[in-house]
Amino acid sequence: MYSVERHRQRRARFYGAIPDFWADLYGAEYALFDYVMLTEKEAEQIRTATNRIGYLFRKTAGLLRRLPDETLRLLGFHPDTLPFLRIPALPAETVIARADLVHVGETFKLIELNADTPTFIRETFDINERVASFFHLRSPNKGEVHDVAEAILHAIWQSYRLLRRDGEPYVVFTSHEDHMEDRETVRYLQRISGIKAAYVPLHELYVVAEDVRLRGGGMLRRGLYDGEGRRIDVLYRQTYPLEHLVEDRSPDGTKVGVQLLGLWKEREVALINPPSAFLLQSKAVQALIWGLYEEGNPFFTEEERQWISEHFLPTYLDEEYFLDQQLMYVQKPAFGREGDTVVIKSGKGEPMVADIQQTYKDETPVYQQYVPLPETVVKTINGYETVRLLHTCFLINGKAMGIGLRAGGMITNNLSYYLPVMMKG
Repeated sequence: MYSVERHRQRRARFYGAIPDFWADLYGAEYALFDYVMLTEKEAEQIRTATNRIGYLFRKTAGLLRRLPDETLRLLGFHPDTLPFLRIPALPAETVIARADLVHVGETFKLIELNADTPTFIRETFDINERVASFFHLRSPNKGEVHDVAEAILHAIWQSYRLLRRDGEPYVVFTSHEDHMEDRETVRYLQRISGIKAAYVPLHELYVVAEDVRLRGGGMLRRGLYDGEGRRIDVLYRQTYPLEHLVEDRSPDGTKVGVQLLGLWKEREVALINPPSAFLLQSKAVQALIWGLYEEGNPFFTEEERQWISEHFLPTYLDEEYFLDQQLMYVQKPAFGREGDTVVIKSGKGEPMVADIQQTYKDETPVYQQYVPLPETVVKTINGYETVRLLHTCFLINGKAMGIGLRAGGMITNNLSYYLPVMMKG
């Protein structure tokens, strides 16, 4: 029989034994000591949907690179990012991306694709395996951590080769040091990669934009440096969004983030995820894909159009369609994180539910048809709770793997739970 106190103790023992994991966030429960079962059919549907979505975004990337600056700005891209968006760096547009999906009938539809800086990685590929082992169940992601590690390692070496340098690369993984989830996600990726690398927090990095002649006659070459003055070859920025990077300024007002992108463009430093991942990050790209589908544009084949019909929700850059049809819809920022600034509106345009955080209210808004997330009941440290489920699946070098679940309210945000997922049978 379920006892809240016993459940609380078991959860504390289990997660307390996992080093450097954020089982609680913001003073509240984050990782649930419970699970949801998936059928083989559902797991296959999730992977199929994610593979198709990934393919459609990759194809659209080629179109995005041909669009004029004015159109890219309409899709929400910051003017300072435009000189860098059209440069393909790696065969895969993004090394690690994550699709957020909603279960609708017999299929899964895309809510959004985080192509640039997805988190939820350690939960999916590490913690889920530990929970499966504890409960003697099977995880849908068993063994896939090796594919993630291989993708990271491959991307690092591919990126380094583009610099045309000799010897071993100096690889740095970075994040905000004071944000545990970001820091430990990055350190986890550093560990599984197996490569000799350093973790250096963002505030210790500095840019040298131009060669500097030193008093002793030597030369300080332009590039990115750590706090000890060592020049960095490859910077892994898994949790630091490009839209934040371009806003970075030094105390004297210099745009050091833009300078860093300039160094990347001139192959003085490699960045992972590459800026090409950011090209797919804007939620307005979904509106572009839906618009091409809706007008019957021959850019997509008949099979691809069927995929869009099955896996995409009507998404636009204005509200007109939903007001005309009197359909509930979601207003979200083109660039945003964790449900921040998301508003669910009635068919009359009236706000019904809004996230408490409104950080991205100045971003280009995108409007998407509202679909309710399926509900289930989970065990928490305060008793049973009814939650709504957001399914997630990663694209690792373009291949679908790593199924996960977030559990929360109508809007999945940074206070939503991590809910382990297991396989039936």
